[in-house]
Amino acid sequence: MNFDIAFLRSYVAGVDLGSYARAADKVGRSTSAVSAQLKKLEEQAGLPLFRKDGRGLALTDGGAVLLSYARRMVELNDEAFVALHGVELEGWVKLGLQEDFGEVLLPDVLGRFARAHPKVRIEAHVARNTALLERLSTGQLDLALLWGGAALPDTLAWPTTQRQTLAAPAMRWIASASLAWQPESGQPLPLITFDRECLFQRCATQALDRAGIVWRTAFTSPSLAGLWAAAAAGLGVTVRTCYGLPASVRALDAQAAGLPALPALSLELLHGASTARPPVDRLAGLIAESLQANLIA
Repeated sequence: MNFDIAFLRSYVAGVDLGSYARAADKVGRSTSAVSAQLKKLEEQAGLPLFRKDGRGLALTDGGAVLLSYARRMVELNDEAFVALHGVELEGWVKLGLQEDFGEVLLPDVLGRFARAHPKVRIEAHVARNTALLERLSTGQLDLALLWGGAALPDTLAWPTTQRQTLAAPAMRWIASASLAWQPESGQPLPLITFDRECLFQRCATQALDRAGIVWRTAFTSPSLAGLWAAAAAGLGVTVRTCYGLPASVRALDAQAAGLPALPALSLELLHGASTARPPVDRLAGLIAESLQANLIA
């Protein structure tokens, strides 16, 4: 049995978007056509892919297994097409991104891009928002993946066509299972922060102050790896999104931990001035696809 790529594409889109009506829009078909595709996909698989879950549907064990393969098959199909039609792309693309995405994007997206476009050279810079914005404004970067909203200065005046919001993940309190602090202990909450003020730290301390929770700085680091290491050691709590979260730490349930809720933070992809070149646009598309396919609340 050969699985139909079009059926697999609709299947993946429906799971990612949480709705097959929205999936129909994405793949350019009617909702009834997508529903028919899924029935035929179940026939090809020879087992049910969905089960009832309240008023909605959830994946069966077999459906979850197929989803993993379906993603890879659709990606490989698209990669083959791009490789055939984009073989003449060449030049440089200079990309800036946050530390949170170094291990997420570099192996996946950049690997796929490099295989499809071997003549294009990629230069990646991992840094914080301020440094990336400076490089972008001076023409040293073609693309930058940045924390948006309050993290970007009000004076930023990129054209709307050059600024794309990809996601809006919530900031989360991050700690390890060995964290000893309890809200009823009367002890200040130990915070793990960067060695310079950042938006995450500012939002965290403002939320704690509003909630009347006393806090202290327990550990500072110049790098995100240092924050993860300190949190894993149980030295305190840090604040980040769930992107790039290592297995040694976990996102806390704020209410259960006695901590205030934190706001969401937009994630934006910005283009540098006059960088509308095919290699840049193609890499931007892959980054958007990857992050939107792996949305984190």
